[in-house]
Amino acid sequence: MFNTEVPEEDILAALQRIDEKFQSEEFSFQLNKSAGGYQFLTKPAYQTSIGIMLKQQSKKRLSISAMETLSIIAYKQPVSKPEVENIRGVNCDYAIQKLLDKGLIEIQGKAESIGRPMLYGTSPKFMEYFGINDISELPTPKDFSNEVNAIGETPDNP
Repeated sequence: MFNTEVPEEDILAALQRIDEKFQSEEFSFQLNKSAGGYQFLTKPAYQTSIGIMLKQQSKKRLSISAMETLSIIAYKQPVSKPEVENIRGVNCDYAIQKLLDKGLIEIQGKAESIGRPMLYGTSPKFMEYFGINDISELPTPKDFSNEVNAIGETPDNP
């Protein structure tokens, strides 16, 4: 880029100084030689703590639409995308793709209906994520079987 050559010994000396600096206890990462280059990696003593923190952060990253989609899949599985969209009333392509990417749902086959859409269900990672061992441990949804009155109708006078 600058068309100047830096002597190899200067580069090695600079790398040595960087390595020595980051060996200090105040840093949670260190310089590591890898694949012909260098990178900063977490020190082994901090890996568990950082792993826990990242796991907690990733749990917070489900959007409301992803949680709604995931709830429908969990309770209705195996369920197709058109069925989920019918329940939610909106397109669910993005939410389903994010849930697949996070490994919370998986494809469980294809429906026998027209077009043979994919059927989705929860994955073992879903169980781990929510701390349950079986789908039966999900909270029971409110009873929606009671008929809702139409506008202008009273319970006594349908």
